[in-house]
Amino acid sequence: MSDITSKPRTKVRVKTERPKLHKVILVNDDYTPREFVVTVLKAEFRMNEDQAYRVMITAHKRGVCVVAVYTKDVAETKATRATDAGRAKGYPLMFTTEPEE
Repeated sequence: MSDITSKPRTKVRVKTERPKLHKVILVNDDYTPREFVVTVLKAEFRMNEDQAYRVMITAHKRGVCVVAVYTKDVAETKATRATDAGRAKGYPLMFTTEPEE
Protein backbone atom coordinates (compact mmCIF):
# COMPACT_ATOMS: atom_id res chain seq x y z
CA MET A 1 0.00 0.00 0.00
CA SER A 2 1.08 3.49 -0.71
CA ASP A 3 1.07 6.39 1.72
CA ILE A 4 -0.36 8.80 -0.80
CA THR A 5 -3.13 10.88 0.68
CA SER A 6 -5.29 12.82 -1.64
CA LYS A 7 -6.55 16.24 -0.70
CA PRO A 8 -10.10 17.08 -1.54
CA ARG A 9 -10.40 19.49 -4.43
CA THR A 10 -11.80 22.85 -3.45
CA LYS A 11 -13.10 25.46 -5.77
CA VAL A 12 -12.07 29.02 -5.11
CA ARG A 13 -14.92 31.43 -5.59
CA VAL A 14 -13.99 35.00 -6.26
CA LYS A 15 -16.28 37.37 -4.44
CA THR A 16 -17.02 40.49 -6.38
CA GLU A 17 -17.23 43.52 -4.18
CA ARG A 18 -20.34 45.65 -4.47
CA PRO A 19 -19.68 49.19 -5.65
CA LYS A 20 -19.57 51.87 -3.01
CA LEU A 21 -22.76 53.91 -2.83
CA HIS A 22 -23.01 57.69 -2.72
CA LYS A 23 -25.79 59.95 -1.46
CA VAL A 24 -27.13 62.79 -3.58
CA ILE A 25 -27.86 65.72 -1.27
CA LEU A 26 -30.05 68.75 -1.95
CA VAL A 27 -28.66 71.89 -0.30
CA ASN A 28 -31.21 74.56 0.64
CA ASP A 29 -30.91 78.11 -0.60
CA ASP A 30 -33.20 81.10 -0.10
CA TYR A 31 -33.49 82.07 -3.77
CA THR A 32 -34.53 79.09 -5.89
CA PRO A 33 -38.34 78.90 -6.13
CA ARG A 34 -39.89 75.86 -4.48
CA GLU A 35 -41.81 74.95 -7.62
CA PHE A 36 -38.60 74.86 -9.64
CA VAL A 37 -36.90 72.58 -7.10
CA VAL A 38 -39.88 70.21 -7.26
CA THR A 39 -39.72 70.24 -11.07
CA VAL A 40 -36.01 69.35 -11.06
CA LEU A 41 -36.53 66.56 -8.51
CA LYS A 42 -39.34 65.09 -10.60
CA ALA A 43 -37.36 65.31 -13.85
CA GLU A 44 -33.91 64.16 -12.72
CA PHE A 45 -34.78 61.77 -9.90
CA ARG A 46 -38.10 60.47 -11.27
CA MET A 47 -40.07 61.41 -8.17
CA ASN A 48 -43.79 62.00 -8.10
CA GLU A 49 -45.20 65.36 -6.98
CA ASP A 50 -45.61 64.33 -3.30
CA GLN A 51 -42.15 62.80 -2.99
CA ALA A 52 -40.48 65.81 -4.61
CA TYR A 53 -42.40 68.24 -2.39
CA ARG A 54 -41.43 66.33 0.79
CA VAL A 55 -37.74 66.29 -0.18
CA MET A 56 -37.83 70.02 -0.98
CA ILE A 57 -39.55 70.89 2.33
CA THR A 58 -37.13 68.73 4.32
CA ALA A 59 -34.15 70.51 2.71
CA HIS A 60 -35.85 73.85 3.39
CA LYS A 61 -36.39 73.08 7.09
CA ARG A 62 -33.12 71.25 7.83
CA GLY A 63 -30.76 72.90 5.38
CA VAL A 64 -30.02 69.67 3.46
CA CYS A 65 -31.84 66.50 2.47
CA VAL A 66 -30.68 63.18 1.02
CA VAL A 67 -32.46 62.83 -2.31
CA ALA A 68 -31.32 59.35 -3.36
CA VAL A 69 -28.48 56.84 -3.16
CA TYR A 70 -26.66 55.55 -6.25
CA THR A 71 -23.29 54.25 -7.35
CA LYS A 72 -20.66 56.99 -7.44
CA ASP A 73 -20.83 57.68 -11.20
CA VAL A 74 -24.63 57.83 -11.31
CA ALA A 75 -24.81 60.00 -8.16
CA GLU A 76 -22.28 62.50 -9.50
CA THR A 77 -23.97 62.66 -12.91
CA LYS A 78 -27.44 63.25 -11.44
CA ALA A 79 -26.15 65.86 -8.96
CA THR A 80 -24.32 67.72 -11.74
CA ARG A 81 -27.28 67.65 -14.11
CA ALA A 82 -29.68 68.86 -11.40
CA THR A 83 -27.31 71.65 -10.34
CA ASP A 84 -26.79 72.66 -13.98
CA ALA A 85 -30.58 72.86 -14.49
CA GLY A 86 -30.72 75.50 -11.76
CA ARG A 87 -27.71 77.38 -13.09
CA ALA A 88 -29.29 77.47 -16.57
CA LYS A 89 -32.25 79.38 -15.07
CA GLY A 90 -29.99 81.63 -12.97
CA TYR A 91 -30.69 79.95 -9.60
CA PRO A 92 -28.10 78.91 -7.01
CA LEU A 93 -29.68 75.44 -6.74
CA MET A 94 -27.04 72.97 -5.55
CA PHE A 95 -26.85 69.20 -5.27
CA THR A 96 -23.77 67.49 -3.82
CA THR A 97 -22.66 63.89 -3.31
CA GLU A 98 -20.92 62.11 -0.49
CA PRO A 99 -20.07 58.47 0.23
CA GLU A 100 -22.64 56.47 2.16
CA GLU A 101 -21.26 54.99 5.34
